[in-house]
Amino acid sequence: MLLTGWGRTAPTAARVVRPRTAGEVARALADAGPRGVLARGLGRSYGDAAQAAGGTVLDCTGLTGPIRLDADRGEVTVPAGVSFDRLIAHLLARGHFVPVTPGTRQVTVGGAIAADVHGKNHHADSSLGAHVRSLTLATPAGRARVLTPSAPGEDGDLFRATLGGMGLTGVITEATLAVLPVETSYMRVDTDRTESLDATLDLMSRTDADYRYTVCWVDLLARGSAMGRGVLTRAEHAVPRDLPPALRRDPLRHRPGGAPAAPPRVPPGLLNSWTVGAFNTVYRNAAPRRRRGQAQPLAGFFHPLDAVRGWNRLYGPRGLVQYQFVVPLGAEDALAGIMEGLSRAGAPSFLTVLKRLGEGTGGHLSFPRPGWTLAVDLPADLPGLGRMLRRFDERLLAAGGRLYLAKDGRADAETVHAMYPGLPAWRGIRERADPDGVLVSDLARRLRLL
Repeated sequence: MLLTGWGRTAPTAARVVRPRTAGEVARALADAGPRGVLARGLGRSYGDAAQAAGGTVLDCTGLTGPIRLDADRGEVTVPAGVSFDRLIAHLLARGHFVPVTPGTRQVTVGGAIAADVHGKNHHADSSLGAHVRSLTLATPAGRARVLTPSAPGEDGDLFRATLGGMGLTGVITEATLAVLPVETSYMRVDTDRTESLDATLDLMSRTDADYRYTVCWVDLLARGSAMGRGVLTRAEHAVPRDLPPALRRDPLRHRPGGAPAAPPRVPPGLLNSWTVGAFNTVYRNAAPRRRRGQAQPLAGFFHPLDAVRGWNRLYGPRGLVQYQFVVPLGAEDALAGIMEGLSRAGAPSFLTVLKRLGEGTGGHLSFPRPGWTLAVDLPADLPGLGRMLRRFDERLLAAGGRLYLAKDGRADAETVHAMYPGLPAWRGIRERADPDGVLVSDLARRLRLL
């Protein structure tokens, strides 16, 4: 099959196998050919992280089964092929929620751990890896290893290498996660419109500690003194008294419903500076200048893009590139410089998201670190895109920033090696778990990670 990431760029062909059990995963690892093998979930990595040209790709969405919630211990054990969509529905019906969720429910538990995903609460709760109580990892040696964060020696090292390890340390078949008790399936949301980047950063810095969840949509096409203006939303889980009377009757109701699909074919250039500029103006003007305590369905706050199936097709046949980076606190000039460059280029990104990150998990290749992260979706055929992003890479390096491997499909090896000083240690741990180099991906080959 031809496979791509969510960005729909750089397709490569691989033999696809769909294991249903941990035993079938072990057999597939043992049968790997010379081009290696790689696990894949729901394909939401944007670039080439879940592709293995000429090799075998394990479609792990069949690794499902019962979800086992232990409310007394505050944890859930779940097969790695279960989607966050299913897991969230299961937990909400029982008064619990996942500790961290990315911007889509359409990811598997195994894939989320392999990318060490972060959410709108990273400044308060770190990324998903901080909430993994244990994971079961199938290694090419044919041995299933149950790893925990407190395990001594090699097992502890392998646990940390697997968080953000992009599936290159083994195939996750099951995990136990901490869960969060909740009373409703709604969020209590405060909203503010900001008028500039300085105002946005100042308001986030002053108020982030007051909220568990915070995120800012940024109008990337605004220029001059308005550059960086945005719509800042911050939230806590709502309790029944926060809801209108009609919603209190069934406060845990969670039915996102069927999402309409984007057209199967979209002409090139639909998303351009004119159409996106119009959208940005309408979206920003529709947001209140200041609103407090709005009850908002959980799905709408955390996963707005899940409301349109296949929204990536809106970027046309050439696909899209998501450029996501983090710069340390104190390097706001680098953030501003990159945003100004995107604004001057008329970059048509209707999804530009700014967040403040907190402490990381200690995963050697885990992306988050304390600082500011910006995620920008851009048409892959935007003229001059490659040159512009390479300039941004250089600025990131100078500022001590890094790119997110789960979103990347175009960086060069030297740049990424300099951004991830933990790579040599990670490589040594990985080699002990996979001495024959069975686990491989297009991302690993492009970035010379192995």
